Amino acid sequence: MPLLDPTTWQSRPLSGVEYAVTEPATGEGLGTVTLAAAEDIATAARTARAAQAEWAGAPHFVRAAVLRKAGDLFTAHADELRDWIVRESGSIPGKADFELHVAAQECYEAAALASRPTGQVLPSEAPRLSYTRRVPVGVVGVIAPFNAPLILSIRSVAPALALGNGVVLKPDPRTAVCGGLALAAVFAEAGLPDGLLQVLPGGPEAGRALVADPLVPVISFTGSTAAGRAVGEAAGRHLKRAHLELGGNSALVVLSDADLDAVVSTAAWGSFFHQGQICMTTGRHLVHASLYEEYVERLAAKADSLAVGDPHREQVHLGPIIDDAQLAKIHGLVESSTAHGAKLAAGGTHDRLFYRPTVLAGVDDATPAYAEEVFGPVAPVRSFGSLDEAAALASAGPYGLSLGIVTRDTARGLDLAERIPTGIVHINDQTVNDEAVAPFGGTAASGTGARFGGEANLEAFTDVRWTTVRGDVATYPF
Repeated sequence: MPLLDPTTWQSRPLSGVEYAVTEPATGEGLGTVTLAAAEDIATAARTARAAQAEWAGAPHFVRAAVLRKAGDLFTAHADELRDWIVRESGSIPGKADFELHVAAQECYEAAALASRPTGQVLPSEAPRLSYTRRVPVGVVGVIAPFNAPLILSIRSVAPALALGNGVVLKPDPRTAVCGGLALAAVFAEAGLPDGLLQVLPGGPEAGRALVADPLVPVISFTGSTAAGRAVGEAAGRHLKRAHLELGGNSALVVLSDADLDAVVSTAAWGSFFHQGQICMTTGRHLVHASLYEEYVERLAAKADSLAVGDPHREQVHLGPIIDDAQLAKIHGLVESSTAHGAKLAAGGTHDRLFYRPTVLAGVDDATPAYAEEVFGPVAPVRSFGSLDEAAALASAGPYGLSLGIVTRDTARGLDLAERIPTGIVHINDQTVNDEAVAPFGGTAASGTGARFGGEANLEAFTDVRWTTVRGDVATYPF
């Protein structure tokens, strides 16, 4: 029996407009969802809060069992969920399988959070027991984007639930199923009590209502830097925590001793995986001058060799861009870059939403596709002459998410990494990596630091309460 049935996948009516779930590769309709209005967010927050107290009081092994079961279900229903990720988000099957693997691992890691020690015994000046204890925040609001919809929802939903919270999840309408309704179906089958997880696809109005709702003290947002700034500002006005994982323009630094035979695959993956629609995508290739010409030539040849098409019906390396608006942004940045003098070494064309992997040479600070986050399959390549110059170029710009450094001398790579402020560093790898056990987050315009994975989840989704206990009532001078 399918996990997801378009006739029943929304368990209660919402007040917003009807929205067609569409396959970007073909334009074919896959179903219909109703979007949430502001009043729906308020109802969902009340429902989640009402269910949360009993859930928080459940024994840790009960919460852990639900999370483990959810992890198993992502594997058990992999064939069905893979099709939804491929068709709804334009992912190739391998990328969908990666999302399913990470989703299961996020659930297993979250299950382990349920039994973590929750506090510390403190020394005290008075004759009393003094201790801290981590307590659930209550209801966590999760706003997730379209590009890795399952991962970017589950990495907040799973730990928040495991730690005793309710959750209101607002997935991007473009991936309402694989980024939202699929999670609701999995957790319902896993035995999560009714009401705890509220999934409400919606647009900006619903997002603003979620940030403002007084029953939602913590917001976990993944999306663009511009939208993240608005979320952070609104959350600040309402005196609530906002964990922001935002955009990037990550650099891959190729030192003079790098093995080009190995680098080309790494570099292409970093820029072209999932059509470049990933916050960690390699947006700047910084290559030592001695390797620059050959690097551009090899990367362009690799780009030209990659197949672009419908990932549901063909074996391809790249699928479609998510929609026309995103395509127009990508192509506009490429065209304005060539108009500013960049050389188009490969790509730069598209057929409907299928954009060819693109390599730009001869870029500089003023090249739009180099200076800005493209969020598309575009690889701008720039040369450098010294490690000082490489460090300066990689550090330039507003972002600080991920960094890749390729060298045969790993000690030199680590030393260079120390000079470049980013939340994530990979030596001898490209910039796109994710593991459920690792902290994830960026600095500066890329977000508010590591807020996902391991101990970071404890910080994100609990509050610290100080408690003291005396045997007798305390007395005071008056």
